[in-house]
Formats: sequence, structure tokens, C-alpha cells
Amino acid sequence: MPLLKTPAITLKSRKWGEADRVVTFYTLRLGKVRGIARGARRLKSRFGAALEPFVSCDLNVFEKAGDPLFRISQVDIREPFTALREDLTLMSAAARMVNLVAAITPEGDPDPRIFDALADGLRSLEHSRDAPLTALLFQIRVLGLTGFKPQIDQCSACGNTRMTGEPQFSPAAGGVICTLCARRQPTRCLPLSPGSLALMRHALRWSPAVLDRLRATGRIRTELETAIETYVTTVTGKRLPPIDFLAVEDSSVYGPPR
Repeated sequence: MPLLKTPAITLKSRKWGEADRVVTFYTLRLGKVRGIARGARRLKSRFGAALEPFVSCDLNVFEKAGDPLFRISQVDIREPFTALREDLTLMSAAARMVNLVAAITPEGDPDPRIFDALADGLRSLEHSRDAPLTALLFQIRVLGLTGFKPQIDQCSACGNTRMTGEPQFSPAAGGVICTLCARRQPTRCLPLSPGSLALMRHALRWSPAVLDRLRATGRIRTELETAIETYVTTVTGKRLPPIDFLAVEDSSVYGPPR
């Protein structure tokens, strides 16, 4: 069993048996991985707080042939992001970020851009004056990095770049859609004002240096939240809960470790 080392961010953790945990990470070199931490729930566990949600760490794991679960041997904390677990608003926003990454990334397919975006997003969240907006803009950015980039420069159905009237957003088509095509959609389309489209463009560029300067209130806030929430549900096939990293007792989803 070769030892693998990589920077990682903890996405979620579940109880396993009487003393262990199954932990999901997004890593720089391995992509999304799941591993079992033996004895992690014991009072004097060597892992300590390193397996807490949102922690940025250096991860050492062993891979066993034929087993989907890695063996976690050592976790050294880089950035604890403690504040994100001490405030409910920050916790919910951070959970939104890691839940999205967990839902739309395949296992074992690394993408350094996603890893960096998640690390930058958590850092931005620690100092954000509007945590829900920071999480919303992060979601737009990561959707773009994973092949689900919302199409906002032309009609997602007919490809027309010159759209008359106020464009609408079609979660099924994956972006804005012209008035004519909107009438043909099997599902309801959502209005998107020019202000909402402009903010979405800023999010797709994702510059942490200017992120905190962005504002969204009233109609723009409502439109973006509705559009992205519906789009994420369409892409993932389920509505993501704001917080799902608390211990889940159903270990059957993983099957017994070998």
C-alpha cells in the first residue's frame, strides 16, 4: 500500500462503527477522496480537530487495491478556519461551499482550480460582510470550473447573441435564454435582470481581492439566489441542504471497510 501525500480540505465526516470516522476530502493531487480514520472518535485520538469540517490540511493516506476507502494515517492542520464553525451564518455558508464541491466533483479526478477556489472561498468567508452572498458567488464560480458554467453571453437554446427583451434563465438549458426559446421550454424559466447578469459575470471571474466589494440586494439578490439554487438542484439531481456535515449514523452507504 503506497503512501500518498497531498494538501486537502475536509468536506464532511461521518461516524463509522464505535470509534472510527469516514471522511471526505477534496485534495490538490487526488481530487475528491474518501478515507477511514481508525479511532478518530476516541477521546485521545491522534487526529484531534484535524478532521473537522472546512479544515485545510496536509493529508497522508494509504491506498488499498480494490477498496474505495483510503486509510488515513496522518492529518496536519494548515488552516483551521475555526471561525467558520463558531458562527451559524458562517457555518451555513461554508457548508454550502463544501456541499457543492462534494456533489459535483467525481472521485479521483483532481482539478487544482477547484481546490484553489475552495481554499480562497473559505478564506474570503472568514472576513466577509455578507456570508450568504460570498457563498452564492462561490457557487457560480465553481459551476464554471466544473463544466456547468452558466451560459450568459448567448441564448443557451438557439445560440443567438442578440436577444430582444429581458433574458430569462433556464436551469434545464444551462443559462440565459431568449424570449422566443423561453416559450418552448418544458420547465419554467426565471427572470434575470441586467444587474443580475453583471454580478454573475463578476462571480465567474472570481477575484478574491474585489469579492467583498460586490453587493446584491432586492431584486438582484432574489433573482440570483433563485436561479443558482434551481440550477444546482438541476445539475446535482437533488436539493443540497445548507448543513449536512454533522455526523450521520448510516454507515451502510459506504459498505464495510476491508
